[in-house]
Amino acid sequence: MNRLIDIFSFSEDFPLIFTQANFWIFFAVIYFIYAIVYSKKSLRSAYLFAISLLFYYKTSGLFIGILLFSTVNDFFLGRAIYKSRSVLVQKTLVAISVIINLGTLCYFKYAYFFTESYNFLFQTDYEVINYLAQWTNTWSGVDYFTVDKIILPVGISFYTFQTISYSVDIYRKQIKPLTSIIDFGFFVSFFPQLVAGPIVRAADFVPQIRKEITITKKDFGQATFMILKGLIKKMLFADYIAANFMDRVFDVPEMFSGFTNIMAMFGYSLQIYGDFSGYTDIAIGLALLMGYKLPVNFNSPYKAIHCGDFWRRWHISLSSWLKDYLYIPIGGNRNGSIFSYTFILIFTFLGVFAISDYSIALLAASGIGAMLIITLFSPRLAWHFNRNVNIMITMLVGGLWHGASWKFVIWGGLNGIGIVAYKYWRKISPYEESKAWYVLLWRIALTFVFITFTRIYFRGNSMDHIDRFYQQIVTNMDWPNALAVLWEYRMVFIVMLLGYITHWLPYRTKGWIENAFIKSNMLVKAVVVIAVAIVCYQTYAADFQPFIYFQF
Repeated sequence: MNRLIDIFSFSEDFPLIFTQANFWIFFAVIYFIYAIVYSKKSLRSAYLFAISLLFYYKTSGLFIGILLFSTVNDFFLGRAIYKSRSVLVQKTLVAISVIINLGTLCYFKYAYFFTESYNFLFQTDYEVINYLAQWTNTWSGVDYFTVDKIILPVGISFYTFQTISYSVDIYRKQIKPLTSIIDFGFFVSFFPQLVAGPIVRAADFVPQIRKEITITKKDFGQATFMILKGLIKKMLFADYIAANFMDRVFDVPEMFSGFTNIMAMFGYSLQIYGDFSGYTDIAIGLALLMGYKLPVNFNSPYKAIHCGDFWRRWHISLSSWLKDYLYIPIGGNRNGSIFSYTFILIFTFLGVFAISDYSIALLAASGIGAMLIITLFSPRLAWHFNRNVNIMITMLVGGLWHGASWKFVIWGGLNGIGIVAYKYWRKISPYEESKAWYVLLWRIALTFVFITFTRIYFRGNSMDHIDRFYQQIVTNMDWPNALAVLWEYRMVFIVMLLGYITHWLPYRTKGWIENAFIKSNMLVKAVVVIAVAIVCYQTYAADFQPFIYFQF
């Protein structure tokens, strides 16, 4: 009984994480009650909204207030946008929604980034003060919140993008606003995907809120399979190799050879895929057990044959969101805009300045500026520039969405360069139309290596840390001891190899395995569940590791 009280009350010692037994006790209890109320639509929405708020409160404490603020704000703005007959008023209301949501996100996520960048650029020493906490303490008369630090609420990047898309889609007349704030709150806060996605569009989820719920035997089998697959990805392929190899290398890369650093990077590619897609698989499975379908967020991304193909397969809900709500509105591949040109100039200068010095940053920005001037006299160059500038902006913003640091911007920029470079290479490549297996293998391998090595900007703690990592590769590969490294960490590399083999299995084989599980009887399912649970909990790290994308 005491454990149940701990599970259903806020405690930093008992967070609800998919890989912990506490979460599954929590889910068993709320699912039992759900089985009683699910047929009553209004009660079902109210119940799941309440449970989702409890789940978020367990995860983030009083930051639940930010979630509720976002919910109430966009519910009423959405209704106002729909009722208004003035296009100007509608645009103004959409702008208010975007400004409030992005303003809230920037306050909690980017305050340090903007302040540090400003201090670095103008040699000032401003400090971040949590004015919201200061105001709350003053208003309440209790010093509950610390004012010298801004803490990032879990999942704010995900539910902020969902509420923005709701208002924009109403303006675009793609959906009608919900009439019940309970239904809208349920859409915003649905707990399986609340803290780490996938990002759910209102057009996809809202029609499901009032539908009749029917969970078939196939749905149950598929949901169970997705949950098991997600646990294996997270606990075996992500956490095990991280705790037993990669974390040690990334903590002090200069203590290991360049070869070991490279192997850690390949391990990290598997870890972050297993971690993030594992969460998504579990979220999809949990939602399906309750009769709701979430969008697919991954499609074997390491089978990609070029960088653009990778981003159509990786974090699909974010990539498609950025395409529909940023890339196309600023011009897509048709033309640039004043916003596009100004943005790329500023980011080029600040990005180069962050990793180099003022003179080089000024030179880089001047080069971009000169190119923009030349485009005024060269329609052909203008056409090429306009087709690619918005790709770069989208990828830079995508990088910044992942983290408030210039290293994430650089990571996004490198991926943007990869996409643009391929657009030109495919026009002259003699192998573009080839169906030969070795050509396909080469293209997959090249893309995978590029994606893997740009991820050091994603994983590295700082630019100095990244420099030390690459320095080991350049100056200290230590090939004579490579076999010794492979033998020392043989179990880790066996698990890595197994993870990549399962990832690169043909779709037909994966489908056969899934269908075999779905069609099996309950006894077989029970045996598989027990076996997976034993394997996962025998191989997990000494301490449970939170999902990587919780920090975004």
